[in-house]
Amino acid sequence: MILRAILATLMIASFAPSLTAAATPAHSKPRPAPAPRVAKPEQEKPKPATPVVHEVDRGETLSAIARQYKVTVASLVIANRLRGPRAKLSPGQRLTIPRPGAAPTLRARRGPVDEPLPLSLVLGVPEFDDAPSFEWPVAGPVTSTFGRRRHTWHRGLDIRADPGTPILAAATGVVIASGFEPRYGQRVTIEHEGGFMTVYAHNERNLVDVGQGVRAGQVIALVGRTGRATGEHVHFEIRYDGRVYNPLYLLPLPPRPIHVDLATSDQHDDDE
Repeated sequence: MILRAILATLMIASFAPSLTAAATPAHSKPRPAPAPRVAKPEQEKPKPATPVVHEVDRGETLSAIARQYKVTVASLVIANRLRGPRAKLSPGQRLTIPRPGAAPTLRARRGPVDEPLPLSLVLGVPEFDDAPSFEWPVAGPVTSTFGRRRHTWHRGLDIRADPGTPILAAATGVVIASGFEPRYGQRVTIEHEGGFMTVYAHNERNLVDVGQGVRAGQVIALVGRTGRATGEHVHFEIRYDGRVYNPLYLLPLPPRPIHVDLATSDQHDDDE
């Protein structure tokens, strides 16, 4: 018995090194220590650009200032809340100069557009040096803006007003159209100096005749809803050389902010 115990002990001792070697990986390598994190320097936020201010000299015009800073006359008018492209400037008057190419634009409406943009519709800011000083034809909220409208395009502004409200000529000119059309209803078209034209549509009644001269602010029609219209309003357009331009870029800023009511029923695609 003693001899058998001694033999068993010797056999276990002889196998112990091989068992230990099998339990240890042949190529075990120590894991590398994680690299220390390096804090990234904080990036400085760009400082807002200092606005450029121009002090008007005697005899300077908006056109000359626009050329000097390579901006548009319309952008100067909007940035400084001037009455129009022909606004009178006073010596010493300070004008804010907008950044070139940063002309204000209207926010486009959401939604698909099935009809392609007509070539006669100009969405950008016009650069007219000799445009008339247009006035608003009627006071009221804008119920449909120029440009995109659901599945089609709108060629002017729709300005809501009570039935029978007087519609005023936006500038001095000569009446070249006054009558009824299926889409526009009772419509008046006035030709102005420099080849510009204005259109006033959906009138209840026209008060001027073709060939008649009118002055700025003269009553030419009454607000109605004739033709394709879903409510009483004036459809107002400004045209030049066969193209239609956004009236908001050529009208003076009103004494109070314009109320654009986009939740009305005047925005149907079949409403002109």
